[in-house]
Amino acid sequence: MVVDPVPLQLAAELFPNGISRYAVGGLLVGLGAVVIYVGTGIPAGASTFLESTLSYVSDQPRFQRYVSSRDWRVVFTLGIILGALAFAATVQSGVITTSLYQPGTTGELYEVGGVTLWSTGVQPWRLFLGGILVGIGTRIGKGCTSGHGVCGVGSASKTSLVGVVTFLFVAIVTAQIVAALGVSP
Repeated sequence: MVVDPVPLQLAAELFPNGISRYAVGGLLVGLGAVVIYVGTGIPAGASTFLESTLSYVSDQPRFQRYVSSRDWRVVFTLGIILGALAFAATVQSGVITTSLYQPGTTGELYEVGGVTLWSTGVQPWRLFLGGILVGIGTRIGKGCTSGHGVCGVGSASKTSLVGVVTFLFVAIVTAQIVAALGVSP
């Protein structure tokens, strides 16, 4: 069998460090989505975490629709946070080495108690503003990129397909504008 070198060359240009880290990450995200769906019957997504958490303290009907699913949503969100902390404390700090991880070029490394940690170079106000904009976007789009991109597209939801195309288009245009303006973290 003869393999056309053009697609291989294109893949090498798009992923100069290889695709293994992306493949492993994608498999783990997909497996997590399957486990949550099989266990709860609800597609995974992080955007409803705030509303489901508010259902613990508010009697408003808007929040009460999450009462039956709020416990696993809290565990889901804590898993995201604890997973990131575990990654930072082990792989990113150098305690565990793997070919799937290469240090980034932004931010800075610092040492706390003999453990090397990483801090972003992005200004706090930009992180805050970005968080607010993402929150507004997930309300308008009726879900986040993880919910639409992983679960919605996987179930061939037309709404999610349109949402993901919109997310990608806006992200690409925004990145090009930001790059053209010379904005940096």
